[in-house]
Amino acid sequence: MKFIVLAGGSGTRLWPLSRQNFPKQFLKLPTSTNHENESFFQNTLKRLCLYPEVHIFVITNEKYKFYVINQIEEISDKLKNKPEIELVFEPASKNTAPAIALAIKYALEKGVSPEEVFFVCPSDHLIKPDERFIEYIKASKEVAQKGYIVTFGIKPSCPETGYGYIKVKTISKIEPFYKVEKFVEKPDIETAKRYVQSGNYFWNSGIFAFRADTIIEDFKRYTTQLGEFFEKSYEDVLKNFQNLEDISIDYAIMEKTDKSALVELDVLWSDIGSWESLYDILDKDEHGNAITARSININTTGSLIVGTKRLITTLGLEDVIVVETEDALLIARKGECQKVKDIVKILSDKAMPQVKDHLTVYRPWGSYTLLEEGLRYKIKRLTVKPGEMLSMQMHHHRSEHWVVVKGTAKVKIGDGEIFVHENESVYVPKSTLHRLENPGKIPLEIIEVQVGEYVEEDDIKRIDDIYGRENL
Repeated sequence: MKFIVLAGGSGTRLWPLSRQNFPKQFLKLPTSTNHENESFFQNTLKRLCLYPEVHIFVITNEKYKFYVINQIEEISDKLKNKPEIELVFEPASKNTAPAIALAIKYALEKGVSPEEVFFVCPSDHLIKPDERFIEYIKASKEVAQKGYIVTFGIKPSCPETGYGYIKVKTISKIEPFYKVEKFVEKPDIETAKRYVQSGNYFWNSGIFAFRADTIIEDFKRYTTQLGEFFEKSYEDVLKNFQNLEDISIDYAIMEKTDKSALVELDVLWSDIGSWESLYDILDKDEHGNAITARSININTTGSLIVGTKRLITTLGLEDVIVVETEDALLIARKGECQKVKDIVKILSDKAMPQVKDHLTVYRPWGSYTLLEEGLRYKIKRLTVKPGEMLSMQMHHHRSEHWVVVKGTAKVKIGDGEIFVHENESVYVPKSTLHRLENPGKIPLEIIEVQVGEYVEEDDIKRIDDIYGRENL
């Protein structure tokens, strides 16, 4: 059995914590079960690695490449069964159907048999207990080997409007799975109540299992573009990926196929698709509040309070969501958080920076944090990991002044090269080639002051980069 982990989604429903360039799967949210402060992506890998003989294909967007690599490295010594993990990069985000097809195409070109069973799961779900989940994976393999496309359903505990549903043909089952009648979209509250009362509807988990040749047959039958994947070379597929239709696996295959079977997944499961769903799984205080922040709360009940930096104080609130980050604040009534995506759309339309990045932005060499900005200047804190270096670059519209706070910097400016130590500084003029490197054994911390008529990130001309990046 092979595993495909979907890690390319951009995620908008958990804004302001989730951003376009740092989506939900990489967040380390303080859930009741996340005792080791690991991301959803990391927890997904650890869970799958409980399966014997693990071979995982992580499919993600090219822009998340270094997040994926860094997060795998962080937990490499915690992964059981010595997994083989291969990375597959989408040239563009085109939803789950193209992502799954690309991952399968990649695996087949690497020598995986068309008769192999693939298990496909998102990387941003909460699932417990892990060991029980593995038993469901083993059961799904047996069903998939019979030629079914297996989907996993969750028995609804309430009339949830944030999930899609799957209707099965009968409440009873002769075999260890249900025959699927149809997939349905996220319902309104009254429709969701009817689904729950009927007893033959399940929440759609977005988790699947199938033999490669089974799903390829349906790709060819129902989707001309994706069916052609398997008649072309992998290189040709990548070249034309940008032109593919943006379509989910549900729309492309599951709503049309006559091979679908549902295995009931009886575990603690949540896709944490809204702030309300995070509230549901967190521990509550005696007033029904779920709090993961420094806060003082008086006469506040039934609320979620999430903070990253500031002290949060509340008075007389009931059933509200408060989420604070360094550059944005969300305040909402519970029940309204499915509309967070509308806020994100407005931010996108106005090209506001809060939709894309946090004040701290991660790079393959480390990270930078925006401390202050104004007309013609910007101040950042750079952290460079040991042995890493920034690209050889220049800026046409700004000069830079670097002050070393911790560690030792190796700096190339023009034809010269110097070492800069703690409490020392160096100046980089406009239009001058330069490179910053950490030759030491501890993280290098630098305060960078940019001054010029234009101080945005796209004023970078890269000449050489060890990470293979083009200009941002």
